[in-house]
Amino acid sequence: MATSLKNLSQHTQENIQDISDKTFALVVAEWNDEITSSLYSGAIETLLRYGAKKENIYRKNVPGSFELPLGAQWLAKLEEIDAVICLGCVIQGETRHFDFICDAVANGITQVGLKYDKPVIFGVLTPENQQQALDRAGGKHGNKGDEAAITAIKMLGF
Repeated sequence: MATSLKNLSQHTQENIQDISDKTFALVVAEWNDEITSSLYSGAIETLLRYGAKKENIYRKNVPGSFELPLGAQWLAKLEEIDAVICLGCVIQGETRHFDFICDAVANGITQVGLKYDKPVIFGVLTPENQQQALDRAGGKHGNKGDEAAITAIKMLGF
């Protein structure tokens, strides 16, 4: 569904479970920090609101979104981690670089989840411009970080 028709911070309560004993790792891209910091804030607020303990939430930064899959893999292989949330932002530029990065990141994150049989969540914005990113990182369309966190919670309750 197009984001313009949905607020990323709204969701159903289906598959919501007690997460007080779950451990979450968040991998956050440093590139487009203004956006990824907002995504991180949204994810943390949602995890805490649903009962995650602050001491069971870990953050690791990677240089850019392209590095998210490897960072996720390093964390997903740890037995104590129940879910990994990847947060990044790749803004469309004038070259095809955007297409290659987005494809690699999406496929990489998917493969990590399948390899380690645990939720590895794609919380990466792929907007056409900075304003669209801001709108989806706490702006008029909600926060993709909220959506990524609630997706992790729901997948743990699957």
